[in-house]
Amino acid sequence: MSKNTPKAIRGTQDIFGADAEAFAFVVETFERVRKLYRFRRVEMPVFEKTEVFSRAIGETTDVVSKEMYSFEDRGGDSLTLRPEFTAGIARAFLTNGWQQHAPLKVATHGPLFRYERPQKGRYRQFHQIDAEIIGAGEPQADVELLAMADQLLKELGIEGVTLHLNTLGDAASRDAWRAGLIDYFGKVRGELSEDSQERLDKNPLRILDSKDPRDRAFVADAPKIDAYLSNEALAFFESVTSGLDAAGVKWARAESLVRGLDYYRHTAFEFIPDEGSEAAGKLGSQSTILGGGRYDGLMESLGGAATPAVGWAAGIERLAMLVDDKGAEPPLDVIVAVENDQAMAFAISAMRKLRDAGLTVDAIASGSPKKRFDKASKVNARALIAIDMRDGAPSANVRSGDQAGLTSRIDALLAPLL
Repeated sequence: MSKNTPKAIRGTQDIFGADAEAFAFVVETFERVRKLYRFRRVEMPVFEKTEVFSRAIGETTDVVSKEMYSFEDRGGDSLTLRPEFTAGIARAFLTNGWQQHAPLKVATHGPLFRYERPQKGRYRQFHQIDAEIIGAGEPQADVELLAMADQLLKELGIEGVTLHLNTLGDAASRDAWRAGLIDYFGKVRGELSEDSQERLDKNPLRILDSKDPRDRAFVADAPKIDAYLSNEALAFFESVTSGLDAAGVKWARAESLVRGLDYYRHTAFEFIPDEGSEAAGKLGSQSTILGGGRYDGLMESLGGAATPAVGWAAGIERLAMLVDDKGAEPPLDVIVAVENDQAMAFAISAMRKLRDAGLTVDAIASGSPKKRFDKASKVNARALIAIDMRDGAPSANVRSGDQAGLTSRIDALLAPLL
């Protein structure tokens, strides 16, 4: 490689081979499962007005203050490459009149962008799958979304993962809990980290997520949401958990699991590898594989009417790391050795015929014609077809070991061409 050859930007990746096959397997499985649950496909712009994310995600979050790729376009507008899907989907719901379809179940996948320190399974351009139910305030919507996520992980073959579940209560419960946290942490304010001292004024629930040892010393004894739950909020959570039990979804209560923004309500969840599992060995036991929650107040933050909603997202790269055994190239049904260039047109027609019938086909059609058969015979394929010219007419000799049924099938497909 020349010194003048441009290099990839730090935090991006070129995906090829087994990694690309594992990536594709995740996407293909997601597409199949979302159809089982009747989630409609949506495609979203890669960039939005910056205010879409600053208003939806929150000015005080690290994503908005430190990680967004924002720029001014030629018209003077501040635009941002999307760091997540939910805000853009909420904007589209409001601006496109999708309220008429509520309750609306949508799913998408694609690239997202965050300026953060690149590390294993985490990139500055990364990819997610995403599913949302908008306009449904019943706990059944939470259950369906979580059952879909659980089925997706199972069909990907990812084992040793548990759903960690918490409730944030309704608006009244959350406000009371927030006041309790402010009172509790306020008494030890000077002993908290600098970041959490700022969070105490703006977003005290985020202190519970802090990894700083100075904060962790106080988090364990912080007030729990259960002490503030209204009867309605408690009934909602019990409906979610009983629904998950009925759906056969394994879950564990996680009282410290929170979502800091004020518009989050009720259910918050993460699928996390069990300690000692194969998934934990690859990602770490505290690495979230899939996460989300109910965000009943988001639409109002974007200027819309109050609209209940719940959703989740998962990183494709992380999921692909857990299905690397699915990264092998797909099996090859037929390898074609074109031993005579004059038979090339026939070979092209024959390969099209076989592919139309659902067979995977590749060809050796370059280099020395005398060596093409030898090269083809070394390829791991179920059948080999040697194509030549005899007496001015194309011929096809099919070899498929002991798979006589495949030989007969290929002969029948090629017969009309000979």
